[in-house]
Amino acid sequence: MNAPSEPKIGILLVNLGTPDATDFWSVRRYLKEFLSDPRVIETPRWLWWPILNLIILTIRPSRSGKAYASIWNRIGEGSPLRAVTEAQAKKLAAWIAAGNLGAHPARVEWAMRYGKPSIAEKLDRLTAAGCDRILIFPLYPQYSATTTATVSDAVFAALEKMRVQPALRIVPAYPDDPVYIAALAQSYRDFVRTLNFVPDVLLISFHGLPKSYADKGDPYPQQCAATFNALAAALAKDVKLAKMSFQSRFGRAEWLQPYTADTVQSLARDGCKNLVVMAPGFTADCVETLEEIDIENRHFFREAGGMNYATVPCLNDSAEGMKVIYHLIARELQGWL
Repeated sequence: MNAPSEPKIGILLVNLGTPDATDFWSVRRYLKEFLSDPRVIETPRWLWWPILNLIILTIRPSRSGKAYASIWNRIGEGSPLRAVTEAQAKKLAAWIAAGNLGAHPARVEWAMRYGKPSIAEKLDRLTAAGCDRILIFPLYPQYSATTTATVSDAVFAALEKMRVQPALRIVPAYPDDPVYIAALAQSYRDFVRTLNFVPDVLLISFHGLPKSYADKGDPYPQQCAATFNALAAALAKDVKLAKMSFQSRFGRAEWLQPYTADTVQSLARDGCKNLVVMAPGFTADCVETLEEIDIENRHFFREAGGMNYATVPCLNDSAEGMKVIYHLIARELQGWL
């Protein structure tokens, strides 16, 4: 009787997405795909379609293109988010090849939920390579229907077209995982040692979410609070004062508060002269951290009377950041290896 063959395992890292370039049409294509997702924008289609196509996609690509251009090539070549995600995948593949999962091979790919390379393309590549078990890793520490769930949507939409489907697992959110919190805390300590000032306040900023989504049951704000509380506790001896806020508000509706832009200004007006900001909801630096947090909010802080301002880099593909990825991959592959 023949012994059962070893399972062929695929691992797919997925991040949000990025335009291919900073020109109007590249940014427009990306925004159209992103803002057409009904999980991202819950406005009824009949109302949202003309707003999106006749107004937003006419005006916003130029504005967003300038923001992307200001951070393009900042980390590697092209989009920082793409460069970091690719680097994370390469380091994960090398870690696996070094035998850290035992003798079992696993193929690693990376994809973007919006833009290229697509989830469907990379699932096709993994299944063509013979992977009959695939671990999907949405690179979002805090769960939201607007992020993690959209990855699942795209994965299962791709599977709908497959006659022979692989078995799937999806890495769950990890808002207060001890390895993740320890990595964030260490990244803060290491970064602060490079500064020529002592922070008065650490502002921990998360990407925003419309308040109505949370009111409908999205657990994102509770998971952000879990990360904030765990990180604040881990840094209790290193930080004078920690505060939490939400950034990247879009449109006129009320979003989760307090808003980051308002917070940095109010801190400055209240006498804070030295501010450090972290964005632990992002696993890779991107336009929201490199432009919105580091450039735009730095300007707001100084205009309101603040002096020294610094942004802690995301975990990216740093040693601490990769520890988190290795830890979660090894945990979620138990039983398959």
